[in-house]
Amino acid sequence: MSGMLNELFSVDYAQACERLRTAAWLLEVNVESIVLPAHVGAEGEPLATDLVLVGSPDASALLVITSGTHGVEGFAGSACQIGLLNDNTLLEIAHENQVALLVVHAVNPYGFSHLRRVNEDNVDINRNCVDFTQPLPANADYRDVHALLLPREWPPTAQNKRDIAEYCARHGEERLRKALVTGQYEEPDGLFYGGTAPTWSHRTLRAVFRKHLNACRHAAMIDVHTGLGTHGHGEKIFVGQTAEELARARKLWGSDVMAPASAGSAAVPVLGPIVALAHEEAGSETEVTTMALEFGTLASDDVRHSLRGDHWLHLHPEASTAQAHHIKRRIRDAFCCDNDGWKGRVYGQFRTAALQAIMGLGDAVQTADGKS
Repeated sequence: MSGMLNELFSVDYAQACERLRTAAWLLEVNVESIVLPAHVGAEGEPLATDLVLVGSPDASALLVITSGTHGVEGFAGSACQIGLLNDNTLLEIAHENQVALLVVHAVNPYGFSHLRRVNEDNVDINRNCVDFTQPLPANADYRDVHALLLPREWPPTAQNKRDIAEYCARHGEERLRKALVTGQYEEPDGLFYGGTAPTWSHRTLRAVFRKHLNACRHAAMIDVHTGLGTHGHGEKIFVGQTAEELARARKLWGSDVMAPASAGSAAVPVLGPIVALAHEEAGSETEVTTMALEFGTLASDDVRHSLRGDHWLHLHPEASTAQAHHIKRRIRDAFCCDNDGWKGRVYGQFRTAALQAIMGLGDAVQTADGKS
């Protein structure tokens, strides 16, 4: 088991890309690399979002798997995609059900390589897909905590810890979490910043969806994330738009698909998720069903601390090499747990979700064919 998992979970972005391309080569399918201009990776490597389509481009059913929307979270998503492309049983089931597979590897390649959750402009891609022709959403609560979350010194002083504890005592931990996670559009150096215009990743993904989601009648999308919830558990988070889509999602993936902020969910509603682009760019006859599959890693305080440290480092390039290494090691560990138990649970749950989607899409194709 350990050997198999090590072949799926890469040590860095460059190895993940190499393994994805090898898997595609063995399947004799093409890899389309969309290169991020003007930036290189942590080791000087080129950066790109890679696309792998398995099956007919004219298939009436399509399963889309996205990884690395939040850069450093890409280790798990990439492993799931590489595992899928090497899983002959799943690929055969997809073929029998007339379901094509589209792998979108490293939505945010800069963050993946540089071990950041955000992109090259400090933008959270999953908060960037709003309508920028309209006034941007306000997040007054984030304004109140911005300076607390990004202090001048790192590690935070005892006083900073007391100040945050006092804020939580006065307003509640949940208010702090919502202030942080919802997304904000006023502090470019802040956490969960949504930007002021569509990013390269936003524009790239929109074009991908426009191309591939207009050719099919039934599409399902799994966006793989890590860092939220119970260690090793994959929460199925509904990120779609309508009650009808939620019903379809539960039909595909089970009754434990949860809407953010519902009882028992670790998620809160967010502004500008990438699935909005899938809905906007799909053809008028395409039925789109989306889900974020979020795997828990560490305690929420530890994950938040790692994010704060990484943003502090971004603002303080003068930090020592040793301190920078420690901060980067901590954020990697916060989003990809380096043990076989966690990795096995991640891939096992993803494989089940992929199989469920393939079978459900196949049923939809058969039902449509029966009516035609």
